Amino acid sequence: MIRATDRTDCAVTLTPYDIDLDRNAANFQPLTPLSFLERSAAVFPDHTAIIHGALRRSYAEFYARARRLASALAKRGIKRGDTVSALLANTPAMLECHYGVPMAAGVLNTINTRLDAAIVAFQLDHADAKVVLVDREFSKLAKEALALAKVKPLVIDYTDPEFTGPGERIGATEYEDFIAAGESDFAWKMPPDEWDAISLNYTSGTTGDPKGVVYHHRGAYLLAVGNVLTGSMGKHCVYLWTLPMFHCNGWCFPWTLSVVAGTHVCLRQVRAPAMYDAIARYKVTHLCGAPIVMATLLNAAAEEKKPLPHVVEFFTAAAPPPEAVLAAMKAAGFNVTHLYGLTETYGPAAVNEWRAGWDALSPAEQAAKKARQGVRYVPLEGLDVRDSDTLKPVPWDGETLGEVTFRGNVVMKGYLKNKTASEKAFAGGWFHSGDLGIMHRDGYVQLKDRSKDIIISGGENISSIEVEDALYKHPAVGAAAVVAKPDEKWGETPCAFIELKPGEAATREDLIAWCRKNLAGYKCPRYVVFTELPRTSTGKIQKFKLREMAKAV
Repeated sequence: MIRATDRTDCAVTLTPYDIDLDRNAANFQPLTPLSFLERSAAVFPDHTAIIHGALRRSYAEFYARARRLASALAKRGIKRGDTVSALLANTPAMLECHYGVPMAAGVLNTINTRLDAAIVAFQLDHADAKVVLVDREFSKLAKEALALAKVKPLVIDYTDPEFTGPGERIGATEYEDFIAAGESDFAWKMPPDEWDAISLNYTSGTTGDPKGVVYHHRGAYLLAVGNVLTGSMGKHCVYLWTLPMFHCNGWCFPWTLSVVAGTHVCLRQVRAPAMYDAIARYKVTHLCGAPIVMATLLNAAAEEKKPLPHVVEFFTAAAPPPEAVLAAMKAAGFNVTHLYGLTETYGPAAVNEWRAGWDALSPAEQAAKKARQGVRYVPLEGLDVRDSDTLKPVPWDGETLGEVTFRGNVVMKGYLKNKTASEKAFAGGWFHSGDLGIMHRDGYVQLKDRSKDIIISGGENISSIEVEDALYKHPAVGAAAVVAKPDEKWGETPCAFIELKPGEAATREDLIAWCRKNLAGYKCPRYVVFTELPRTSTGKIQKFKLREMAKAV
């Protein structure tokens, strides 16, 4: 396999092929995923684009509603570079936002519905949100966040007929009324530049406030097509929404499905009966999810399971699944493919491409192969493991640690309003992931550690530093260290090691309850161990020892 090179731009000398052969409207158009929906609506107007409970929408209807949304936003003054935030579940409205907002030249900011009000408020302010769409299920969270935020966006309520839980109207208008004021034949325009922002996604934050990752139309177009190629997604495939659309814009799959005129099967909650029912009823071909989704499918009661109509392609990221889980998924009728990427790379930008020769390996050897993060996506120009300081490539020996780096058109524009962080991330002409890994002899990357000690639980990034900060604020805690503990259900889960202050007392339940008051629920440690923390001679906590200890907890 050929290694990624340090190609650099060089001066351009005009040739006969450049003279009087300029770009013009006939031979050059900016790349944008919005064109995918326009094409599918024209070619397959009657094909089912969206299934949600009893609701069915064709591609013609999907396109018309997205244009109505764009028109309504434009009438409310949304223009190029304005942020429209969405606090929505995996619903038809969220799919419409992925097209309607950029059709109005706005930038879509999908908000993680699992965050606390303070972080949501920070994101709304940092993004300078002009409009926010709120699912009734998250009205309490939105109300609290808006009370803390400085911005005063137009609030639009969304009432999903598939949601029957509590919630209140907090906005000035309801979604259906809002888009009814728009025009279904709205003449949206292509972005003037494919480098224009299409969406804004916030990282989970490591040592401070989360950073705003900016995607452009070009990258969204290319990653969407890359998903089709990586997933071998044929025409009219059926995709089940188990991956949150708020996470990296659902890995760009809201745009991907329009490439092949596929069908979106929306799902508000990831529950085994609903997943099996949808797979069997609608003949689902593809779905994505963290290890928790696999665990939910495998651990379902016998009466909840249904025979699969065919082998279902399952794409997973986060921590690699254990051998037993991979074997169980295969036996259940799922083909698992391991992907890797970050928010900064539009979601997955590397894939563990399976080689036919590996089929003859033992189950344990196959599991070892599947645990690797793999090789670059087709639209990614460079994936490598390099020395963080010198940027020299590490040997392909499967042993030497380095930092995983990316280069190409599916790397973010940068961090919104954070020049320093952007320059640091792009130092030396490569995007620095912060992940430590090795390069195997066959050119496949495998992660070994994370330089910022990020814990990936249920597909969500958890900063160990953030959890430690919360624990340190407890009056009885003298020292705290949080590491990832392997977990079959969640992939990884936070495990806290605690030294109490002399004369102080606290229980596991005390500290978990304390964390729940200060952190989003999924960030709270599930395991708490009271012990003397191992340290170096200079007093630095040795987390590599704690990781080994966590495995035995």
